[in-house]
Amino acid sequence: MKIFNKEKLKEVDEFTIKEQNIKSEELMERAAVQLFGWLKTQLKEHQPKINLFCGIGNNGGDGLALARLLLNDGYEVEVYIVNFSDKRSDDFLLNLNRLKENKFWPEFINENSDLPELQQGEIVIDAIFGIGLNRPAEGWVKELIQHINQSKTYVISVDVPSGLYLDKAPDDKEVIIKAETTITFQLPKLVFFLPETAEFAGRVEIADIGLDQNFISNTAAEASLIQQPDAQRLYQSRTKFSHKGTFGHCLVAGGSYGKMGSVLLATKAALRAGAGKVSALIPKCGYQILQLGIPEAMVITAENEKHLTNTQTDFVPESICFGIGAGKEEGTKHYLEQLMKEHGSPMLIDADGINILAENKDLWKLLPEKSILTPHPGELRRLLGDWEDDFDKLEKAKRFSLEYKVILVIKGAYTITIADENLYVNSTGNPGMATAGSGDTLSGIISGLVSQGYDPGVAAVFGVYLHGKAGDLAAEKLGFEALIAEDIIQHLGKAYKSLFE
Repeated sequence: MKIFNKEKLKEVDEFTIKEQNIKSEELMERAAVQLFGWLKTQLKEHQPKINLFCGIGNNGGDGLALARLLLNDGYEVEVYIVNFSDKRSDDFLLNLNRLKENKFWPEFINENSDLPELQQGEIVIDAIFGIGLNRPAEGWVKELIQHINQSKTYVISVDVPSGLYLDKAPDDKEVIIKAETTITFQLPKLVFFLPETAEFAGRVEIADIGLDQNFISNTAAEASLIQQPDAQRLYQSRTKFSHKGTFGHCLVAGGSYGKMGSVLLATKAALRAGAGKVSALIPKCGYQILQLGIPEAMVITAENEKHLTNTQTDFVPESICFGIGAGKEEGTKHYLEQLMKEHGSPMLIDADGINILAENKDLWKLLPEKSILTPHPGELRRLLGDWEDDFDKLEKAKRFSLEYKVILVIKGAYTITIADENLYVNSTGNPGMATAGSGDTLSGIISGLVSQGYDPGVAAVFGVYLHGKAGDLAAEKLGFEALIAEDIIQHLGKAYKSLFE
């Protein structure tokens, strides 16, 4: 699903109005109908008091149209117009008049008004500011937003939480509505998935308001949200007469004394992801651990007892996963350099492999094109340097990806993959996956996909989705707290099957 920036969101609205020969008020009515239908489905027979806070622009117009539908269906509704300016949009005024024609007069609040009483168990619907906001609320409007946030009501934002920008980090987090649910129209917004801003959106529901599909399909997007239909299209099916050679040989190189579990997890994950063969290249101290822990894999030992050193193999792997648990010894650094020079094909580099790169920038020029780097936030900072905010971070990451022709997998609650200047936001995963070995498992999955012939960019996006989905399936059984990396691997098969459910 595409994620458009602010300018493209305005363009798709305008194009839809022109192409479908409708008025803007009709598009607003569609939005209100979708909001009403979602609320009615969620509330069922329960009818709490609903407090609508409407601005004086089009977002406020959506709120007023929704208020009319709720009132006509018998809900107890209070409507407050947040009267912060003398300017009003035409569609706001139209829906205000429609509300008055229904014998309902909203309460206008301004700097001289008392803040409305909000009781626990009530619902607040936030339709104050929309996507066009470019400066923070001040004065009494700021106090109102803080009042709503401090209330014990259930807060639902219309399209975007009021005060949240679409194209830059917040100036002041105290002036943003913190919603439990955001019902956004047709297309998700990137800010719903960034660490600094996702908390304001809460759970995101996407309401289809019939925007023009040709425009959406033919217009370049700021990013893409990867959901089940998208992941299904990335899947490569197997033929009847395939054999293990068909699905490639994956080399997992890593481990050091006391850190062999990471290699074990990555090796298992590569096999579960479907690699035909997997060899683990490790220091001598891990030989028995790997042979006993995963009999399906082959084991190669480096000369050194406790860490990786230059080692020749008698095969050419289709994919290499390097760095997990490897440490940063001089011999390990030289081995990474050797692999990059001799292998020439894309590699996946994780953990200490990334740390070695961060400390030895002269190695960056050796990175094979389309290699995959999978940093967590700390590793990414060591690689890119500091950033001002999430938008700055993404810009720096895109520049790095473009300059060195690599794929970056920026791990987080919503992992973002950067490939060919595009952003791919993952939709699967849960807090239970914040556990030791989860990242090692992801590296094994992606490397296992590359060995099968998946393009590295596709393997990264698809692997992140499968990893998160397997974690979700495991969490359904075990809960967040009890989830461990091994559980993610055990549920990979079900994650594959879920693509077609």
